[in-house]
Amino acid sequence: MPSLITAVLVIFTSIIFKIMRYMYQSKNQTHLGWFIVMMMGLTIVGCSTPQESTHPKPNVIFILADDLGYGDLSCYGQQHFKTPNIDRLAQQGMRFSQHYSGATVCAPSRSALLTGMHTGHTPIRGNKEIQPEGQHPLPDSLVTLAEVFKSAGYKTGAFGKWGLGFPGSEGDPNNQGFDEFYGYNCQRLAHHYYPYFLRHNESIDSLPENSGKSKGTYAPEVIHEHALQFMENHQDEPFFMFYPSAIPHAEMIAPDSVMDKYRGKYLPERAYEGVDDGPEYRKGPYESQEEAHAAFVAMMDVLDRQVGEILAKVEALGMADRTIIVFTSDNGPHREAGADPNYFSSNGPLKGYKRDLYEGGIRVPLIVSWPGKITPGAKSAHVSAFWDFLPTFRDLVGLEANDSLNLDGISMAPTLLGQANQPKHEYLYWEFHEKGGRQAIRKGKWKAVRYNVFEDRESTPELYDLSEDIGEEYNVADEYPEVAAQLAELMKQSRTESQVFNFKNKTYLQVK
Repeated sequence: MPSLITAVLVIFTSIIFKIMRYMYQSKNQTHLGWFIVMMMGLTIVGCSTPQESTHPKPNVIFILADDLGYGDLSCYGQQHFKTPNIDRLAQQGMRFSQHYSGATVCAPSRSALLTGMHTGHTPIRGNKEIQPEGQHPLPDSLVTLAEVFKSAGYKTGAFGKWGLGFPGSEGDPNNQGFDEFYGYNCQRLAHHYYPYFLRHNESIDSLPENSGKSKGTYAPEVIHEHALQFMENHQDEPFFMFYPSAIPHAEMIAPDSVMDKYRGKYLPERAYEGVDDGPEYRKGPYESQEEAHAAFVAMMDVLDRQVGEILAKVEALGMADRTIIVFTSDNGPHREAGADPNYFSSNGPLKGYKRDLYEGGIRVPLIVSWPGKITPGAKSAHVSAFWDFLPTFRDLVGLEANDSLNLDGISMAPTLLGQANQPKHEYLYWEFHEKGGRQAIRKGKWKAVRYNVFEDRESTPELYDLSEDIGEEYNVADEYPEVAAQLAELMKQSRTESQVFNFKNKTYLQVK
């Protein structure tokens, strides 16, 4: 194509010069003058005509799995099953080995992601439930990641599980920067994969085929269809698509067509007896599952296939080289409704699970792909966390900096782009408002963990050297008391009190 354009330009230029030479030789100076003026005008018009940018703003697709552990992907060491599409994403992008979620449960982790603040500062620090539907809302006084994208001219959509504000509240996704939302507003109702309804912006999308105990529509599939349609609808303009999947959070269930592939393959099976009827059915408590092992692998199969379909859609729409794709998880693996992370080594070499502040509860997979910008197959040991995404995207897509946001995050753009000037965190901080209150902090190779904060906020924390003890087996606080004391002091300095999520306040409701 470039050679054809060059040839056309050469021929066009030759013709113009022949016309000008003829006019000059015929001494028709008046016509020659007008011809030159006309050609200058055409040149100016041509130069001023809007052209497609050779460097358009990249799309951003952020895929957030739910309760997927550090070891749940085959590219992170999973041996019991394969995740080929997610592995392919890792092969074409960068895989991180020391990335951390925003928190160890759903809502505060998402709050840290969207606000760029860790759980010592972000407004949502726990799973505070609202009846009959929803969770405590994000305040409208904060600027979210979606609002940052929207202010830069992006179309924004969220498809999956929200959990940051009940319908119509200031925390409703449509009030937090998303042009379109489809899925579960309430993370408690997202326990059920055959719900009675989903939400589409301000409307309820009823699913009568799931009435009673029927299982006609698997919610992750219809949510996925809306996400793919969003990509098609906005293929000609930059978009930010937040894809917080409910998989593989409990309850443990997948369509029979997928379950049949794995039945009898992961023995001995694990059975779970849940709530299968009555007034609480499909209102939060999990349904029974006789084949929880097969169900978990089937759910991972669905998630991996959906990632593959997103990649295929990006390629089919011709936007692969202008689309950043992120894949990560909101916290470590859960042990609910028959889930068996020990059987599947879901936390890999790490200690702890969801609700723990040991590494297994908060260290998660992270894969970032951007063809032509991020080196394929790259690996990084850079220490990062969810609150880094807002400043990272701000740098990658050229958004205007806003110092008033008071971010805790640091841009990972230098690492992603292969540059040498990557700033590092002085430390990372987490707090958790269930299980008696928990805190954790990482500074360099050192990790401090304190449990039972409600009882004693001044106790000496446990101390681990992650450079030698990634499994946090050896508490060395007695050997390095000065380090333990320093990190304990940083725990105090790293947080502001919250009237809603306060270590002194034990009265708020917690998700089961």
